[in-house]
Parts: sequence; C-alpha cells; structure tokens
Amino acid sequence: MTTYSIPDMSCGHCKAAVEAALAKVPGAGAVRVDLSARKVEVADAAPEAEVLAALEAAGYPAQIAG
Repeated sequence: MTTYSIPDMSCGHCKAAVEAALAKVPGAGAVRVDLSARKVEVADAAPEAEVLAALEAAGYPAQIAG
C-alpha cells in the first residue's frame, strides 16, 4: 500500500469524491481513507503518477506521505 497525504480533504463529501476518483485508477483496488489524518492508502499496483493525477483532477492535490 502507498499512503498519500491529501491536506484539502476535510469532510464526508471530500472522502466520497476521493474514493470516486480513485475508483477510476487501474490497480487501485479497495482504498482506505483516513479522514481525520487526511490520508488515503492505495494498492501498490496503482501507478503513483495516475493516482496523483486523478486526485488533482478531482480537486484534491496530494503527495506521497513520508
């Protein structure tokens, strides 16, 4: 799993939008959203560039959490 930090994710609507965006990324599989930490875990099979692009397009710029 790769963890991404999404600072602008703050509510249930945000969570749903992030999940919908990631559902379109091949290889993402089931994602785990931690709304309180503003992070999401995505299967490693999903290309990082595609995950970041999908989140950006949905209005939730992200970065890989270190």
